[in-house]
Amino acid sequence: MNNDKTDFAYQMVYRYLSRLTHELPEGPAVKLPSLRLLARRLRVSISTVQNAYSLLEKEGRICSVPKSGYYALPQPCNDVHCEGEDLLARFQAGTRRPDMFVFGADEPTLLQSLDGPLLSVERDLMRHYPCQSDPRYQPFGDIELRTALAAYYTSSTEHCWHPDNVFIGPDKTGVLKTVLKALQLRDCAVLVESPCGWNILRTLQSFGVRVIELCTDADGVIDPDELEGLLRHSEVKMAVLSSRMDTVRGRIMALEQRQRLAEVLNRHGVWVLENDSQGGLCFDEQFTPLRDLIDPEKLLIVGAFDKTIGLEAPFGYLLTRHSRALWHRQLLLRSFRLPPIRQKAIARLYNSGQLDKHLHALRLCLQQRVEHLGLMIDDFLGDDVTFERPQGGATIWLESKHRVDMGRVFERLLEQRIVIAPGELFSVRGLHQQSLCLSGAADWTQNIESMLVHVRNALMQERLG
Repeated sequence: MNNDKTDFAYQMVYRYLSRLTHELPEGPAVKLPSLRLLARRLRVSISTVQNAYSLLEKEGRICSVPKSGYYALPQPCNDVHCEGEDLLARFQAGTRRPDMFVFGADEPTLLQSLDGPLLSVERDLMRHYPCQSDPRYQPFGDIELRTALAAYYTSSTEHCWHPDNVFIGPDKTGVLKTVLKALQLRDCAVLVESPCGWNILRTLQSFGVRVIELCTDADGVIDPDELEGLLRHSEVKMAVLSSRMDTVRGRIMALEQRQRLAEVLNRHGVWVLENDSQGGLCFDEQFTPLRDLIDPEKLLIVGAFDKTIGLEAPFGYLLTRHSRALWHRQLLLRSFRLPPIRQKAIARLYNSGQLDKHLHALRLCLQQRVEHLGLMIDDFLGDDVTFERPQGGATIWLESKHRVDMGRVFERLLEQRIVIAPGELFSVRGLHQQSLCLSGAADWTQNIESMLVHVRNALMQERLG
């Protein structure tokens, strides 16, 4: 009798949980009631609930997380269509879908943006600058914004900039293409730190540039001796390097190391393109930027506003002291026509101090978020990955402890409507295949714990050997 009663109780709990997990919406894993809570709710013993959970776990319908509990895993969804065979195309298609949880996009301003104040300033400006029938064409960008950027980048009498040194483009990619065209770098060798942002890599490839990847170590450090050898034997024409920190991994290079790096670059006389899109997102603001160490006649600074202000400020910009006539000619040929009022509104954010206040708040928010995400990664993925706490930015770079097929991990998570950024995206020659990037600026109204459960399971299921 006792055995029959136990069997009945066990089956009852199993059926209850089966129906509960079946009725859950498609998407991320959902945490299930604790053993004690469910036992009290259904008026059965804890061991009976434990038996039901164990069977569901064997069936692959739920999973257990130490010190956290049980999570329901929805069955893979086969109606997710992310077009293209190319990994980047599938990643971008996934990030565009509204039903996806984007866990790998580097968009810091999703946490906090200046889009609202920007549009408010723009509305005020519209009253003072009514549309003209024949507005003046400013091919190099609005002079007010160029002046604001020149002031922002001036740090001393030695490191000063003027509006004539500043040029505005439609976005960072457009500015980078202008640089490649002006310096006639098609079919030349360009050095990049690796991992490197995929937008830079693909833009270089589109110009037929031979990309040479120089890997940074876990601290974001480039070996000066290795750099010396590459510059001596590879006929590198330009090096694309971060301003203060490795923008993918958020690692800051010590001043002494940056000085050694700059000495090598200056000695070989190569162009140095400083990528400053996220220089303002270092948690510690005291680090000297690379640009202060580079020969000013060989220095180009490229940046954009979207990573610090928001998506309503898509423009890119270029700062250079080299041959204004060359850049004037290139920009006239490209005929960029940008809305002047939006540019003026961005300039007012600089000049009023609003941007500085915003960046201070955004850095604090990012630091808290990535620290929290790091703790959760330790709890849920500690047996599967290693990582260094970032010193800036919104993302955390993870290295798998085990050999995995990260492409299959990406695809498996895509079926669960989760988009991660596999490390291969950040290389043109197949590097970083055991890495992935997660963002602390993802949508935290979702259950982040359950997302990490999915990531952990995908990493375990796609281990090699």
